[in-house]
Amino acid sequence: MSDTTSLKPKIQHPTQITCYHCGDICQEDGLIFEEKPFCCTGCKTVYQILAENDLCQYYDLDKNPGIKLKSRDFADKYAFLDNEQILHTLLTFADTHLQKITLYMPGIHCSSCIWLLENLYRLQDGIIESRVNFLRKEISLSYHPEKISLRQLVELLTTLGYEPQISLKEGETRQKKAHRKSLYYKIGVSGFCFGNIMLLSFPEYLSLEDFALENYGFFFGMMNILLGLPVFLYSSSDYFRSAYRALRAGSSNLDVPIALGIIALFGRSLYEILVLHQAGYMDSLAGLLFFLLIGRWVQERSYEGMAFDRDYKSYFPLAVRVLPELGEPFIKSVRELKKNDHILIRNHELVPADSILLSEKAYIDYSFVSGEADPVEKSIGDYIYAGGRQIGQSIVLKVQKEVSQSYLTQLWNHEAFSKNKDRDQPDHVAMISRYFTSIVLLIALISGVIWYFIAPSMVWTTISSILIVACPCALALATPYAFSNTMRIFGKRRFYLKNGNIIAQLAKITQLVFDKTGTITQNQSFQISFEGVPLSAEEKTMVKSLVIHSTHPLSQKIAQYLNDFKGLAIEEYKEIHGRGILGKIGKTWLKIGSATFTEALEIPQESMQSRVYIHIGGVNRGFFLIQNHYRPGILDLIKKLQGRFRLSLLSGDNASEQATLSPYFGEESELKFRQKPEEKLNYIQNLQAEGQHVLMLGDGLNDAGALQQANVGITITEDSSSFSPACDAILDAKALPDLEKLLQFSRITMKIVRLSLIISLLYNSVGLAFAVTGSLSPIIAAILMPLSSVTVVAFVVGATNLLARWKGLN
Repeated sequence: MSDTTSLKPKIQHPTQITCYHCGDICQEDGLIFEEKPFCCTGCKTVYQILAENDLCQYYDLDKNPGIKLKSRDFADKYAFLDNEQILHTLLTFADTHLQKITLYMPGIHCSSCIWLLENLYRLQDGIIESRVNFLRKEISLSYHPEKISLRQLVELLTTLGYEPQISLKEGETRQKKAHRKSLYYKIGVSGFCFGNIMLLSFPEYLSLEDFALENYGFFFGMMNILLGLPVFLYSSSDYFRSAYRALRAGSSNLDVPIALGIIALFGRSLYEILVLHQAGYMDSLAGLLFFLLIGRWVQERSYEGMAFDRDYKSYFPLAVRVLPELGEPFIKSVRELKKNDHILIRNHELVPADSILLSEKAYIDYSFVSGEADPVEKSIGDYIYAGGRQIGQSIVLKVQKEVSQSYLTQLWNHEAFSKNKDRDQPDHVAMISRYFTSIVLLIALISGVIWYFIAPSMVWTTISSILIVACPCALALATPYAFSNTMRIFGKRRFYLKNGNIIAQLAKITQLVFDKTGTITQNQSFQISFEGVPLSAEEKTMVKSLVIHSTHPLSQKIAQYLNDFKGLAIEEYKEIHGRGILGKIGKTWLKIGSATFTEALEIPQESMQSRVYIHIGGVNRGFFLIQNHYRPGILDLIKKLQGRFRLSLLSGDNASEQATLSPYFGEESELKFRQKPEEKLNYIQNLQAEGQHVLMLGDGLNDAGALQQANVGITITEDSSSFSPACDAILDAKALPDLEKLLQFSRITMKIVRLSLIISLLYNSVGLAFAVTGSLSPIIAAILMPLSSVTVVAFVVGATNLLARWKGLN
């Protein structure tokens, strides 16, 4: 047991009959319906519903595609959806005969899910249409409110195993899709004009001077101006606005020289068409804008379905049940909760506001906020902070603070959550933005003055050629295409970035900070065995009968281990917090808990092991040995990272595993335990004050402040579509061992971008050399500009693909 890197396989139940609906292992006395096995009544019920409606094709598309459902008894769980005020905060459209809503459902996972959810109209009269967005895990529903209510619709989805997540955040935002219609329109306009201008310019391309140009040249030129105007005035507007804001603020960005190039190209074209009666360069202008906007679309579209921005509202329920002193209980939005309101919190529900406990006892799981795994026992009159989750029977609380003033929301009032890391530019972009425009204008001015004394007729030709050829379009395209392609490569490795600029931040990381629980350890995987006098089947049944009633995590793990044994009636039961369980079954007394509680001889143990001692009928029988699992490959990863970065560990749990983890992190690494959320955030701030660029890896809401404060915050998740704290990137837990490769490839991407910068500047330098001497005509400049862009884009995409394949990432 001392070798923590060699972990035994996860426990398997002896019966290997799998549920026809969800694929879980069935017990020996599992349900059989129509000669098909089911693990529970819920799965059997869903199958019956589908069979009755001729929808069993659901099972043909994927094997065991269903989601396990234990019960259809929703009681009043969704009663808040009958509240008109709450209903209208959720609906995207509503009138007398039609209502529309978009719901987030993390249970969508395969083609069978899509097929079933888009055939809901066959299950329930009143549903008009349902459309699934698989990437965003969303379903858009249209229904007749007079035939089916939203509450009934949500209960139907939950019955099928697709319970939507409805929270305060969704109620405020209505989860409307963020379509960038303006960008799409601008791409469409520039593309349409580009194609038509090229069509009208064919006589010029083919040099049909004798016929077309002589008779229709001016007409074609005027048509090109008409088609060029919407490109110049509409499609280019974002670049003009950005350049104007930068200049007004006394700074510069890459959009300034791009805007100058667009103005020079359009102005020169007008001059040549109207004054010189030549063709102009409207085709180059439209083509330039079309490719620039496509590059922006590629950059903004990448992983738009990922939910990176989460605050406390994403986790809180939309409404709670209020218990008035007189009258019947009623549903109330959590935003309207006031001090002294009495609220009912049921099993596994979150406490939405700081409150006083009015019930006799409660078990509050604060792992959502503090990271500490063990539920805390509370007695009547105790203060309970927002964010705790009730474990056990329903409790009554007296609200002390409104939701916006609770302890949990203090995390989001910190300045870390007001930073906008999305706008951070890569260093090379910021550097060029600072100097490029001034240098180009200075060169154009000096060249114009010199040509004024040599040949005045060459002044405007030279200046316009310089402004056109010096447009940094290649660089402006190279960075988003390199970042977008790297994001695509990372996405194949289940590493999802909020935006491309995160790659530049990853390349500068000097220190990594790990959360422990749920990040380097697996929440749902553990190793358990019994050591001592073997327990009989009857004794195991008695142990199972006691531990199943306990909320302690170790008790729940033992109950899972003894899942095949049925419970017995208990005559007496008492759980002493922090010590163990005392109970009586028939005439036999049992003690389950610590060595002191069971009066057993405590044996020295390894730091990462937990022991639960068993005392039956006055005799100590031994102990269950429980060991949490580290994620596969995590310890090897830490060793690899140790040689490249400074490492730290922050955990809300106790220090029981410090001795095990210290050799892997190294003597110079800091391992801190029992850390509160604000302590984690402050620790990151202190590292940054020392000049460190910090990468934080966490998984829970208690890590949200630290994830936001860090230069890069990565959430480790078992399901990339489920709720996660505010972060810069989401990394699938299975891909965590690839972290060292991913960080290394971020640095490679930045080297590729810098090399593309050199190529782009070489284009500009050569072009400027000819333009300054008057040897470069504007038409050649207009050709070189898109040609350089295509060359650089092809280089960055090809280089990232090739090097990713070499590193084993593509």
